[in-house]
Amino acid sequence: MRDILSMFYFTIFALSDFEVVKSTCRMMENFELNGLYKDGDIMLGGIFAVNFKTSMPDQSFRAKPEKWNCTSFDFSGFQLTQTMIFAIEEINRDQSLLPNITLGYKIYDNCVKLPVALRATVSLISGHNSISTGYGCTGPPPVLAVIGDPGSTHSIVISRILSLFQMPLVSYYATCSCLSNKQEYPTFFRTIPSDTFQVKAVIQIIKHYGWTWVGAIASDDDYGQNAVKTFHEEFSNFGCISFLETIPKINEKDKVLQIVNTIKQSTAKVIIVFSSEADITSLVREVVLQNITGRQWIASEAWSTSPVLASMENFNSFGGTIGIAIRRGNIKGLENFLLQLKPKYESNNNLLIQFWESLFGCKFSFNSTSVPVKKACTGLEDIRSMKTAFNDVSELRASYNVYKAVHALAEALNNLMTCEKGEGPFENNMCADIRNIQPWQVLHYLKEINFTNHLGERVAFDKNGDAIAIYDIMNWQLKDNETVFIKTVGVFDESAGPGNELLLLEDTIFWNFESKTIPTSVCSIKCPPGKRKALRKGEPICCYDCVLCADGEISNQTDSSECIKCLPDYWSNSDRNQCVMKEVEFLSYEDVMGIILTTIALIGASLSVGVLGIFIHHRNTPVVKANNAELSFLLLVSLTFCFLCSLCFIGKPSDLTCMLRHVIFGISFSFSVSCILVKTIVVIMAFKATLPGNNIMKWFGVAQQRSTVILFTFIQSVVCTVWLTISPSVPIKNMNHQNSKVILECAIGSMTGFSFLLGYIFLLSVVCFLLAFLARNLPDTFNEARFITFSMLIFCAVWVAFIPAYVSTPGKYTVAVEVFAIITSSFGILFSIFTPKCYIILLKPDKNTKKSLLEWKKDIK
Repeated sequence: MRDILSMFYFTIFALSDFEVVKSTCRMMENFELNGLYKDGDIMLGGIFAVNFKTSMPDQSFRAKPEKWNCTSFDFSGFQLTQTMIFAIEEINRDQSLLPNITLGYKIYDNCVKLPVALRATVSLISGHNSISTGYGCTGPPPVLAVIGDPGSTHSIVISRILSLFQMPLVSYYATCSCLSNKQEYPTFFRTIPSDTFQVKAVIQIIKHYGWTWVGAIASDDDYGQNAVKTFHEEFSNFGCISFLETIPKINEKDKVLQIVNTIKQSTAKVIIVFSSEADITSLVREVVLQNITGRQWIASEAWSTSPVLASMENFNSFGGTIGIAIRRGNIKGLENFLLQLKPKYESNNNLLIQFWESLFGCKFSFNSTSVPVKKACTGLEDIRSMKTAFNDVSELRASYNVYKAVHALAEALNNLMTCEKGEGPFENNMCADIRNIQPWQVLHYLKEINFTNHLGERVAFDKNGDAIAIYDIMNWQLKDNETVFIKTVGVFDESAGPGNELLLLEDTIFWNFESKTIPTSVCSIKCPPGKRKALRKGEPICCYDCVLCADGEISNQTDSSECIKCLPDYWSNSDRNQCVMKEVEFLSYEDVMGIILTTIALIGASLSVGVLGIFIHHRNTPVVKANNAELSFLLLVSLTFCFLCSLCFIGKPSDLTCMLRHVIFGISFSFSVSCILVKTIVVIMAFKATLPGNNIMKWFGVAQQRSTVILFTFIQSVVCTVWLTISPSVPIKNMNHQNSKVILECAIGSMTGFSFLLGYIFLLSVVCFLLAFLARNLPDTFNEARFITFSMLIFCAVWVAFIPAYVSTPGKYTVAVEVFAIITSSFGILFSIFTPKCYIILLKPDKNTKKSLLEWKKDIK
């Protein structure tokens, strides 16, 4: 911070502390920097990163700060400076572009240090001449625009300074999305896409492969922190970050070890790194040293194409890395230009001397110290004999951006120059004077450029000063098991439209895993349809367990957060992934139970009809006459209806069957029990009538017997009529007993009515039972009392047992219980009362005579 303050101090000093003598401006100080220079009518500035290591001078403020000593020459960085020079020379030769105007350049090395970058900025805008004539220092500025800086942090600071002078800064490598803010950086432009688009490209790749559990690492600068912040915001919409680490700017061993340990402990198989090549080098070295494999690395454009990192020694850990790279271009003539470079013995071009000495490992005599050197430079060395990043033009990415930046400025100047008088964009429709041009005028035209270069690519800036976002997708692969090469396997084009931005050549991608297939990186596997996500307490939302949906609920999508309840008529299938119609259950004629009950009911009805036929056939026999033939006929008919009424309970319930079933049941059984009750009364009265002087039978003859049966039955008919009128039984869908089934049944309608119906039958049967029980020992050969007693005992037992069974039995079995009770009680009456009579009629016909009956009467007397 102290050094940065020092730079600002010298900025003010260099820009404003002039000694004005008459008409001469004398600048009092200059910075000593490494640079390249060529004079021209219009000067363009450039700031590049050529040297990577520096030794900081004394910053005690007790003396003038000394020159920063920059070492570790980067040949790829120097190629960028020469690309700028090549583009300027190409434009100077093009008579259709800026005719009669020669572009010059002033280029400085920032040594990857902000204080040096600030010194370079100050030197560019203040000029290098110590004396300037003309009172007031009028005329064009030393440079009209600056190309650079490659670093986002540097560009932020430099842009703030240049914006004070309305001077354009066109960066070829600063990608921080923060620089798109035109309120903060009004004069900033770039030919490399913003990190916003880089993050979009990374997000698209991650989405494409379904990676929802990743780690993220960023350098401790504006580039890394802004990129990872944007990434986190976008990625959190569909995934989770396992860990988020920051690479320190100063190589701290403990911090790097801590990051590596986090990588080893994390279950995330995909790691995204937003960092420069210089910052990530220490991390790469430690990952390789600890032999961490089985990770899919996603590289930002700052290191995705680094030949230093994409090496054989790193391939075991970093092979298969997928990277975002700025678009590669083919600059015709650049290679020959680079190979023809020769050293210049000028102080303004000392960077060229450093390049030559670093390339050939020699020293020029005029640049050597008192320490003897092993090899002297002659200036005649052949660049073609050296294979370095300087003369490698196979992957022109950053260089291509520099090339576009120079041509963008030239196009803006050309548009300014071709302005027609009276149609200018400035005050009073004035045009700018190319000989006295000012930075703010260039800024106006630079915003509006839109042209297609000779490579067929459109060059333009949007409202934020950002370039059109197009990236190459790179993949680190092995060539002939000897060398690592970085292959283009796809492209990301923001202008292609939603859904079409990402294009990947899947078959060409190398995956550095044992399976050689696309890795899976999820905290939890996707929940299949039929299950839902249950978040684990204290863990990210991407970490969950898959829980089977509850009965009646489904999930028909992968990774459902909630299960959906089925509609009332539907139920979940066994896999819980589809709602199916609930099974409709009722006692049908197709069911085994329905078939059995129907068969038994028909057999019962048939037996009743059969017995009726036997009685009718033998109606004149003493047994039939003695047991009240007419009541027996009526009883058999009613028993037939009792058996047949059970069929109304079988089959799909309808309005008609629901109304008829209990009506027929109630009336049939009331009629049957009434007949039995009257028969019991007749038996008792018949015995009383045999006693001397008793003439009771004349008061209870056939007419009275019929009337009594009709009366008892009529009472039940009234109960049924009132019940059906007030609240009839109707078919309903019962979904309460079994969730997975719809039970079709008849609602009782009125429980009171149903209770009266059963209660009345029960009352008749109890009275009948009591009378028959009292008359069971009467001395009558054909005494039915004991048989009626037994039949009523069975009848009452069946219906008493029916009530709890009916209440507790679910579904169609409720109906089956009722049918079973009807059939059982009917059989009880049929067998108990008519079996002895049929036995005598059919098997003992000798006893079915008047003689046997008269002999019995004599015995009584």
